[in-house]
Amino acid sequence: MNRHLISIADLDRPEVARILRESHRFGEVMARDLKKVPTLRGRSIVNLFFEASTRTSTSFELAGKRLSADVVNVKASGSSVEKGETLKDTVLTLDAYAPDVLVIRHPCVGAARLATQYTNAAVVNAGDGAHAHPTQALLDLYTVEREVGPIDGLHVAFVGDVSHSRVARSGALAFRMMGAKVSLVGPATLIPRDAEQALGAEVSHDINDISSADLIYVLRMQRERMGKGGHVPTLREYATMFGVNHSRIRTGQRVMHAGPMNRGVEISPALADDPITLVERQAGYGMVVRMAVLHDAVARSGSAAEALAEAV
Repeated sequence: MNRHLISIADLDRPEVARILRESHRFGEVMARDLKKVPTLRGRSIVNLFFEASTRTSTSFELAGKRLSADVVNVKASGSSVEKGETLKDTVLTLDAYAPDVLVIRHPCVGAARLATQYTNAAVVNAGDGAHAHPTQALLDLYTVEREVGPIDGLHVAFVGDVSHSRVARSGALAFRMMGAKVSLVGPATLIPRDAEQALGAEVSHDINDISSADLIYVLRMQRERMGKGGHVPTLREYATMFGVNHSRIRTGQRVMHAGPMNRGVEISPALADDPITLVERQAGYGMVVRMAVLHDAVARSGSAAEALAEAV
């Protein structure tokens, strides 16, 4: 694995498979009564979040603590960012404390890669604008392996707001890397024109085409990124035309959503609560996958590898 994890493209298939195996090992540890290992004892992790987050921020914090690292959480709200401090100066300040890993989420595309220029820490991208969310893609792969089966040969359909979705971009690349077929389904205004070429996925504007997929990945309607007027006439019309509900899926299909969900918009409340929908599983598996990512980010040092071997 590269020292930084900015995009899922920073990994190849064997590296992804290795991280998923490590995630499974950490998952076995988390099934014990004592859910803490000394793997990163003496290491420090800074979680720097410029956007609101529940699942990603909490799972990264817990992942670091379960690995026995010293974890510091920095939110833009209440920090010097509110006084006009730039990203560069924020990262330089944090780097003065010599962290081993900097986990960053930022609303601007390229922020995580920019951060690598101003820190000696390993940088993990926890989401930069509509660009990338590599750890979400990894936890989605892990969820599918655990709950659905082998990824190779699977057909995954991402449905909805592809244009503003870092989840879809990273997920499409990750699933294809591991041998799955990927489709993008949604209104033309919410799928980039170059999506087919850039992501290697089939594109459809007919919701009925999700019937051929094994797995339906529902995307959140990101109203906060659409700007004035949005990209659809109304959310009610979107829900009617592209909302995923029980009437649009067949027996045997599974459903995913990265959260938070807009119930009654991209997914019906009944389907959101149906056991065939893996939302809660995704959240739960996110912690062990991020444990594996943090372990790798600290580098495959002999001490870290030995600590993992002893722990499991």
